[in-house]
Amino acid sequence: MGQGIRFIKMHGLGNCYIYLDGMTHDLSPIASFPELSQQVSDPYKGIGSDGLILILPSADADVQMRIFNKDGSEAMNCGNGLRCVAKYVYEHRLVDSEHFAIETRSGNKQAVVHARNGAVNEVTVDMGEPILERERIPVAGEKRGQKVIREHLSIGDKEYTFTAVSMGNPHALFFVEDISKAPIHKLGALLADKDPLFPNGANIGFVEPITDREVNYRVWECGSGITQACGTGACASVVASILEERVTKDVPVTVHLDGGDLTIEWRSETNHVLMTGEAKVICEGVYFQE
Repeated sequence: MGQGIRFIKMHGLGNCYIYLDGMTHDLSPIASFPELSQQVSDPYKGIGSDGLILILPSADADVQMRIFNKDGSEAMNCGNGLRCVAKYVYEHRLVDSEHFAIETRSGNKQAVVHARNGAVNEVTVDMGEPILERERIPVAGEKRGQKVIREHLSIGDKEYTFTAVSMGNPHALFFVEDISKAPIHKLGALLADKDPLFPNGANIGFVEPITDREVNYRVWECGSGITQACGTGACASVVASILEERVTKDVPVTVHLDGGDLTIEWRSETNHVLMTGEAKVICEGVYFQE
């Protein structure tokens, strides 16, 4: 049967990944992480997940996180993944403080675990400053240096408007009156991975404001499709809501996702976005790669 790969499956609000610990285990025998991500994500022949996350040593942070989507593409960042990585490294004593840095492809993120008797159920992550300039998100177009707010988009005979934000990975946010009727399948499948408007792809999110401190949010993630939750998307949904003057800045905003709730706050003092939410273990075991 061959040597197996030890894994742990965790989720943040139902956004589940297979995690490999490269800090205490040798991952060098694995020939291809993109291929492995596709295999383990398969619910019929694999384990079933939204992708694969590696927990690795870092040269300039306490720990490094690499994220592979279920289609094998590598992501820049993952908010729910950050919280799960924080839980894992703290509970396994791979860090010696409740406050530490996690390296991602979009920079180092500061995490604070809320621990009780050594166990972590909730984590706050400083997601840094939102990226709002068109060319840095990126969104195609000539208005360099400008924000993408309520931009018009024609698809067939229908007109839409969206606001774009990057939280290390790009998000296009569409505001709707009823989240249950959001065209998530139609626009997600059409725009996320292959529309030239988004040169690096984009997560396609839908936001229904409820009050000035509460929104509903659903998402089609680039490389993964519809997921139960998206941490960076929840952050982007609040930033976009503030840019469109639908919710209040400098106060915690509750974001309701299919998998549960996150608390997001965009602070004027630092221009940073803080995300607080759960991190849970589902199971652990050994996977035998074909």
